[in-house]
Amino acid sequence: MKSFIAANWKMNKTVTETREFLSAFIPAVRDAVDVDIVVAPPFTALASAGELIRDTNVQLAAQDMFWEEKGAFTGEISSAMLLEAGCRHVIIGHSERRQYFLEDDAVINKKLKAAGKAGLGLIFCVGETLGEREANRTFDVIRREIEFGLEGIGAGNLVVAYEPVWAIGTGKTATPEQAQEVHAFIRETLRKLYGNSADSIRILYGGSVTPESIDRLMACRDVNGGLVGGASLNPESFSKIVCFKKAIKET
Repeated sequence: MKSFIAANWKMNKTVTETREFLSAFIPAVRDAVDVDIVVAPPFTALASAGELIRDTNVQLAAQDMFWEEKGAFTGEISSAMLLEAGCRHVIIGHSERRQYFLEDDAVINKKLKAAGKAGLGLIFCVGETLGEREANRTFDVIRREIEFGLEGIGAGNLVVAYEPVWAIGTGKTATPEQAQEVHAFIRETLRKLYGNSADSIRILYGGSVTPESIDRLMACRDVNGGLVGGASLNPESFSKIVCFKKAIKET
């Protein structure tokens, strides 16, 4: 299964900073042909990024989108706008959207359906908070998010990202054993929805992924890539994550 490494820049980087990043990053990963490389800049930089990565091995994603095609929805972005900017994927259900903007499973499901209908690849995020983990509710939370979030969604263009909320931006990373345990549970839950097709769905780990942790995480059977936050803001560190297989061969 081909690895999938995505950069989520969140509310970071202007258009100028995006151009500077990609000018350094694209040459650094030019030979990385065994991984799908995705960057998700803020909305204002999507069009510029789309121009720069055209005809390269880097793909463009948006960090969110609205479920309606057009209308009086001030501040929102439609799937058609993302496609015109060059997006091939969209991140939906990120924990920060759930926490700060109160997006529930029903809202996330509507966004997933709209994005899938438009032909965008779905990077669907699930994960538990520290309180939920300490209360031994990790599996219950993830099962609910998958079952409700993916209702009516096909498996064809789906990537699932497990992001333990307690590890996002904290410098904490789930151990490989913790990551594999949850990823295996996600895989089994997906099998109940999609049968054998679940085995071809890539499951990403997202939670303070770094060049130092990526190889141990990727050694886990059900970890098929990463959704990278802070470490993706620097072209050198993110290229090391993308090229982790090369680094392993050289050691």
